[in-house]
Amino acid sequence: MTKPVRKAIFPVGGLGTRFLPATKSMPKEMLPVVDKPLIQYAVDEAHEAGIEQLIFVTGRGKTAIEDHFDHAYELQDMLSGRNKLAALELVKETIPTPGQLAFIRQQEPLGLGHAVWCARHLVGDEPVAVLLADDLILSPRGCLRQMIDAHGEVGGNMVAMMEVAAEETASYGVVAPGQSTGRLVEVRGLIEKPKPADAPSNLAVIGRYIIQPPVFTDLGRMERGAGNEIQLTDALARQVGAAPFNGYRFEGKRFDCGNKVGFLEANIAYAMARTDMAPEVQSIINGFAKG
Repeated sequence: MTKPVRKAIFPVGGLGTRFLPATKSMPKEMLPVVDKPLIQYAVDEAHEAGIEQLIFVTGRGKTAIEDHFDHAYELQDMLSGRNKLAALELVKETIPTPGQLAFIRQQEPLGLGHAVWCARHLVGDEPVAVLLADDLILSPRGCLRQMIDAHGEVGGNMVAMMEVAAEETASYGVVAPGQSTGRLVEVRGLIEKPKPADAPSNLAVIGRYIIQPPVFTDLGRMERGAGNEIQLTDALARQVGAAPFNGYRFEGKRFDCGNKVGFLEANIAYAMARTDMAPEVQSIINGFAKG
């Protein structure tokens, strides 16, 4: 019987150097898309998927993330006193239930695999989701919800994936695909950041994973991969054949908010998806288009 996915890991220890100087004093995960920080979108996606415990793997200078998910008593009192009840409700909606959050420090920036490994004691003997806030996915049904529904049928390890241009494979983990069934694709291998000539396909892994406990054991070997970092992709690749392993072609539009253009595109797309903003934003876009 497939165990349910109840926990999620959010690796949020990165420095965000691509967004300097904005990230000199602000975690990149707190950068807002319209009016909500990236990490809030990831947490909301986890909640929609039925996740019960949220595990944040942080680093130095990330206390703003902890504060964001806590009570802001002065702000809440001010909003209540001024009868700004809608704004007050928005603030309260960011606060998870007591005991739902855990924060672990990643002392050294040794890669995504190392960040995930740091959370091993809080995961235990059950599958766990991993969400990267940099990858923002606009969809009527959250990407993780889609994956968990599929995972309930097949179990094992699972990665979200999408097609990319052949010349972009060097920026992703790339799947060596097997048999396809609907949105599921059998994973027969994974290569981290292959040169286009060496890529087994153009199916790239993006920042949503469901991993089984043996992955943590493999990560504990501390083997370095691409970029001299401990890569989650490498540990997953070594699980091929040991358990079911599938890639999931998710429904929705993914925005790479780890770079400036992708971040700006996400802001436009999310604003256009809101009825209270779309007409004005469209007017601005039209104005730029006219020059």
